[in-house]
Amino acid sequence: MWSGRNRNVKLFTVKITQNTEIMTKVHLIGLHAPDIAGQVRPGQFVMINCGKERVLPRPISVHGMTVHGEALLLVNIVGKGTEWLSERVPGDMLNVIGPSGNGFAVSRDAQELLLVAGGMGIAPLAFLAQQMAVTHEVTLLMGAATASLLYPQDRLPLNIHIVQTTDDGSAGRKGFVTDVMTDYLAGADQIFACGPMPMYKSIESLMVSSEKVQSVQVSLEVRMGCGVGACYGCSIKTRQGMKKVCKDGPVFNLADIILDEVRV
Repeated sequence: MWSGRNRNVKLFTVKITQNTEIMTKVHLIGLHAPDIAGQVRPGQFVMINCGKERVLPRPISVHGMTVHGEALLLVNIVGKGTEWLSERVPGDMLNVIGPSGNGFAVSRDAQELLLVAGGMGIAPLAFLAQQMAVTHEVTLLMGAATASLLYPQDRLPLNIHIVQTTDDGSAGRKGFVTDVMTDYLAGADQIFACGPMPMYKSIESLMVSSEKVQSVQVSLEVRMGCGVGACYGCSIKTRQGMKKVCKDGPVFNLADIILDEVRV
């Protein structure tokens, strides 16, 4: 099994190497962080201190890594913290804790992987596609509200199959990304998903009616305090008992999650 588990969580001071707006209000930020890039796994995240005015750090999924020791982040501007982060320039320094949490785990006997990304859910799944494209058949279903919010295809591996959907039909197929899932379920050995809670509920319904029993791993996004399992602020009720998203997750088996109990 290709495991996403890593317990070497440390504090680093790192330098920003790049900051580019690649979608509307979405920035690709590079960090010179060889210690993080050398051990991080798709699905894990880092906690970033976003300025003196904000007490709590912000959890950001690791979006990729480069051979030059860069850790890549995809930052969506949704509040004061991420706005501050989007305004940093190359050469600025950041305090970063990580890599944290458990990432996606690919079974040893899995060959065909189905990745389902809703909106900013592309952040960890593009990293997973990057890691798995050489050794596996990867299909990526990528959805967004409109064309300007779709992740650029030229930043994805060339040898994966990509299907785009938009809510308004401005690119790809019109509708939600889950609307096209049934076309690809039969060929998938494992399914990995990241997106909003309504997407997970739709996937849960699809899996109940699916003829093929498959595991679905999903990445949860909830409010976090410390990000290292000390404060219990991100605890959720699961079918396996209480779990901390920052330490036991953020990746869980969908079948273990009680979706109505998750507060984002």
